[in-house]
Amino acid sequence: QVQLVESGGGLVQPGGSLRLSCVASGFALDLYAMRWSRQGPGKERETVATIFSDGRTLIEDSVSGRFDASRDTEENTVYLEMNRLKTEDTAVYYCSRLRGNYWGRGTQVTVSS
Repeated sequence: QVQLVESGGGLVQPGGSLRLSCVASGFALDLYAMRWSRQGPGKERETVATIFSDGRTLIEDSVSGRFDASRDTEENTVYLEMNRLKTEDTAVYYCSRLRGNYWGRGTQVTVSS
């Protein structure tokens, strides 16, 4: 069955970097569009990045220039590279498969000094 497992979150100081991973199983990444989303405390869930089935990526304006998304089809894993983190980036980060609306459980990212 379809499974998505995120990892790589943690506590980081403002200005720091983190790399999140999402291991997909039950399907091949190169056939589906994937998405990174986040939900901060007291905020609605928002899209951060989309990775299309052809490998193109779309980074949302709110994190453009600081975040990047990629995938490794051999490892069947998608990544979210986050740089110059700000306190407002604190959130639970989720990966999802758009078709079928499958979601992982998320990984917590806390940006704090």
